Amino acid sequence: MSQTDLSKYNNTWYSPGAGALKRLCWYVVNACVFMNPVIPISSFKVFLLRLFGAQVGKGVVIKPSVNIKYPWLLSIGDYSWIGEKVWIDNLAEVRIGKNVCLSQGSFLLCGNHNYKSTTFDLQVEKIILEDGVWIGAKSTVCPGITCFSHSVLSVGSVATKNLEAFTIYQGVPALKIRVREINS
Repeated sequence: MSQTDLSKYNNTWYSPGAGALKRLCWYVVNACVFMNPVIPISSFKVFLLRLFGAQVGKGVVIKPSVNIKYPWLLSIGDYSWIGEKVWIDNLAEVRIGKNVCLSQGSFLLCGNHNYKSTTFDLQVEKIILEDGVWIGAKSTVCPGITCFSHSVLSVGSVATKNLEAFTIYQGVPALKIRVREINS
């Protein structure tokens, strides 16, 4: 696509919430530490996230090969687990509650494009995962979704609508399949 073609896109309103230098520094840290499978030290990753403005609770586990777009738009509650190869593409705020599990390869997607617009405008919306939510391996949570308390998105599913509390969802798009019962 030529430079003139790119000028048609109307995304000048978007601001990632940090200056160019901070974004560049995070890009390097993300590429060298978070996305690097050779560095498995979760506590060091938590320290770096906090250094870049994320709110991270106690007991959070961050596995290797995680990709986080902007830590200053991220909050993670106590005892949550971010599995291998999770991608948090947080162009907008992402709030992860306590005791949440993001399984391997899951994807939180805050941005999309308006396909009805000739300028294909960027659209961003926050994602909220309340306490006790489990996002299954290779699943996707789309922009603007809230996964209410203790909901489950099963393996390979796509959440295009809010997930009700204590409910299990499956499929593309994800549909309610049963109630989640928790034994104490």
